[in-house]
Amino acid sequence: MAVLWWSLGVVAFALGLVIVQGIYLGAVLKWEDQESVGLGYYGRPPSERNRFKARLRLHARLLTPILRLNGALTKLDFRKVGFQYKGVAGPHGSCSPESFAQAEAYRPSPEDVFVVTQMKCGTTWMQHVVYEVLHRGAGNLVASGTAMYAVAPWLEGRKSVPLDQAPVVGGERPSRIIKTHLPAQLCPEQAEARYIYVARHPVSCFASCIDFIVTNVGGMAPGPAAFEEWYRSPELMWWGTWPDHVRGWWDRAARDQNVLFLYFEDMKRDLPAVVRRVADFLGVAPLNPEELAQVVEKCGFAYMQQHQENFEMHPPHILQTNAALFVAGTADRHKDVPAEVRQRILSWSAREMAASSFPLAKAYPDVVETGAA
Repeated sequence: MAVLWWSLGVVAFALGLVIVQGIYLGAVLKWEDQESVGLGYYGRPPSERNRFKARLRLHARLLTPILRLNGALTKLDFRKVGFQYKGVAGPHGSCSPESFAQAEAYRPSPEDVFVVTQMKCGTTWMQHVVYEVLHRGAGNLVASGTAMYAVAPWLEGRKSVPLDQAPVVGGERPSRIIKTHLPAQLCPEQAEARYIYVARHPVSCFASCIDFIVTNVGGMAPGPAAFEEWYRSPELMWWGTWPDHVRGWWDRAARDQNVLFLYFEDMKRDLPAVVRRVADFLGVAPLNPEELAQVVEKCGFAYMQQHQENFEMHPPHILQTNAALFVAGTADRHKDVPAEVRQRILSWSAREMAASSFPLAKAYPDVVETGAA
């Protein structure tokens, strides 16, 4: 009988701990979200951002039992963490149906420069390129301790400087740098604004998406099959599938002269050439050799990794396991994906792009070669 009562006591204690920890976790999740909306996190100086991170780390240590239990029993379900807006999926938390609607309704100004990508295709990198080009290599983002999201609003995001508070940067072409992942049909148009789109190899995009989600959910990351289903599903993939996203922006670039279509791989191969193209597209005077060298150095992988606190792509949160800016940052990230998964994504991409005018054979010949195999 004593053993029975002891066992019941242990069970009651365990259940009580789970309940208390669950309430505590819920309170922390609410707190961290409220503290990071708008400029709540990115508008703080570095010392205060570091204090926020330290508080989160303390909460994470105290919540270790429930976090480990969640990781063991619960896996991320893409059907439950996303929403639909006019047929386009988005992620809850960083965005919302309301933020998508506000983004679509935004009326751009001539000074706006939109940096557009599907997720994990070099958005932050290109934002910094534009920032440094506008400052002719003399940008002080790092020296001032300023976060990119305190300068450049995320059009459909909830956690960056609001559009109406975003500063205009640069002297020669004063501009507001705006990030967005919106597909072409949802991104507001303005004839004098500028739009820079960056495409990336479909399997590299897939691999980087997995890295990002695993970083942000830790033990709750789903299995490989769930990631592949999400990535290829028009109903689930945030901001639309790779073929739909690339095709839509390629068509818009062919129609509108104020859209510059670039490739992540070209940024890796020849960043100076891409920087010169961006400068020309923005209408600033050609960068002299010293200015170009400064832009390339500050927009290089090593520099941005060294100062990654200025380029955080998401405010820190309780589930985050690693806040590294780039996991690999390579042009051929697709080679790390298992062969059978890579084959399926390449074949799917080729089929989906078959009727498009996008130069798939030139941009990504392995996609066409695999699709024809």
